[in-house]
Amino acid sequence: MKYYKLILLFLVATSCQNFRNQIKREAVARVNDTYLFKDEIKDLVPKNISKDDSINIVNDYIKTWATRQLFIDKAKLNLAEDELKEFDVLVENYRSTLYINAYKNAVINKAIDMEITEQDLKSYYDQNLENFNLNEELVKLRYLHLPSDYGNIVATQRQLNRFNDEDIEELGDKIQEFLSYSLNDSTWIRLDKLISKVPILKKQDKSKLLRSGKYMQLRDSTGVYMVKIKDVLKRNEQAPLAYIKPTIRQIILNKRKLELVKKIEKDITKDAVENKQFEVYD
Repeated sequence: MKYYKLILLFLVATSCQNFRNQIKREAVARVNDTYLFKDEIKDLVPKNISKDDSINIVNDYIKTWATRQLFIDKAKLNLAEDELKEFDVLVENYRSTLYINAYKNAVINKAIDMEITEQDLKSYYDQNLENFNLNEELVKLRYLHLPSDYGNIVATQRQLNRFNDEDIEELGDKIQEFLSYSLNDSTWIRLDKLISKVPILKKQDKSKLLRSGKYMQLRDSTGVYMVKIKDVLKRNEQAPLAYIKPTIRQIILNKRKLELVKKIEKDITKDAVENKQFEVYD
């Protein structure tokens, strides 16, 4: 009887303390037995906005919260008990997954080696050539878009076609005269990206367009286009390392992450066994 009174006294004291803690928190809304407290929305409103905007943001949030909570309460009343248990398991699994992933990501971000050398990239590329066939056409090119009344067409065409050091310098000095341009012919770009930049190319026969060394001069209402195709790679040809580097970099990082996750899982279980935090009973 003595212990019963002590337990009852403890429960009453705890309940009173919890009630006092609840009172200290200022409620802003209630749905049945669930409360939304002021401290839960204190960071909701951005700084330096008007009072009316602040009120609207808070009111919208409260309405959304109330609607959501009402649906939850209705679901608890109307769904079968076995369904509720199934949902509780799903919620707990999701909650656990969030914790686990957050911990894994924190460890990975701290421990993973982010440095990927050129040798790492080339080595992976050489070992997996069969995985790097193109599913799109690539081109290296240079082009100019000139105003309709541009007065030095012939000389500019010759410079773009020949493209020696002197030509490059002279074209560079005139770039403000061009409507648009690209003189970097050392980088592979997708054909569809080129066409989006130079829409007039949509009307061209792709088989004629995709020829190394091809020069085209086209005109429309916006002006004159000069396009010099330096090099071409077609679908199913091997993707060049320079083009595929970002993909390989991500593959290597993902591989390192997977290896690190396996090590984390192995170590955490091993440590738990050694520290008698994990036991399997016969």
